[in-house]
Amino acid sequence: MGLSEPGTPGRADHAEAPATPAQALAEAAAAAMLAGDRASRALGIRLLEVSPGRAVLAMTVREDMVNGHGICHGGLIFTLADSAFALACNSRNHVTLAQAADIVFVSPARLGETLVATAVERTSFGRNGVYDVSVRREGEDAVVAEFRGRSREVAGTLVNPDRLPC
Repeated sequence: MGLSEPGTPGRADHAEAPATPAQALAEAAAAAMLAGDRASRALGIRLLEVSPGRAVLAMTVREDMVNGHGICHGGLIFTLADSAFALACNSRNHVTLAQAADIVFVSPARLGETLVATAVERTSFGRNGVYDVSVRREGEDAVVAEFRGRSREVAGTLVNPDRLPC
């Protein structure tokens, strides 16, 4: 399911109606978050999928993302993973922030490669959640990085659920 056009995160394609109200809410929450996310837009991060507790984003490594070792800067890989984490933990329309996150870099990403970050909720308890994000090269099983984020819900919502199409 492609929810955004390349280079324009947050522009949802609603040609096909979401299957459930929870899916519609996840898509609307992601669109709301990405609409103001200038950092993701500047990095060319694209939303590929979103559903309750899950998000998949992609980013192609450009020349301005390569460090002195000729590989993608780790901070940019972290940013991709963190963005996927943010969309996954906000997918139920509760404003949710990161409490903490860490990353393990497994293999380098190189110029021209497209990285795909898949964030999945592992557990939630009260207002807290734990999410894992795997970053891989597009079309490969090889892991580039593994990220774990811990979230905390705060007051507020991203969208008015009464204004959703379903």
